[in-house]
Amino acid sequence: MNGYYKSIMPLCFNFAGIMLTEDEKRFIAYWETNRLKRRKLLKQLAIGLPMSAAIVIAIFINFFSGWYKRADMALRSSSSLILVLVIAAILIVVFVSVFSAKHQWDINEQRYREFLAKKDKP
Repeated sequence: MNGYYKSIMPLCFNFAGIMLTEDEKRFIAYWETNRLKRRKLLKQLAIGLPMSAAIVIAIFINFFSGWYKRADMALRSSSSLILVLVIAAILIVVFVSVFSAKHQWDINEQRYREFLAKKDKP
């Protein structure tokens, strides 16, 4: 590549990168109004609840299906094991719900900051 193209290519990319698409503008407007609402713990629990509940239900179906005979015998011999399973299920639901919601919030916040930087670029 000769020197002329090296000097003009950054200008072409900067010029093309300044404009925001309509979707990006709508996302910026949406995220400005909802970013603080999505940061609250109860909202995060509500957002991630369906996925985490599905994981816990699958674990319980697997556990109570009886395919592993030793686990079935251990469950029948100790009644406190049910309490441990319920506590573990609640902890799994809370962890997966909060983690997935925080991760989604971080992804949206990163996109928001990138779009703002793109918009403010001279």
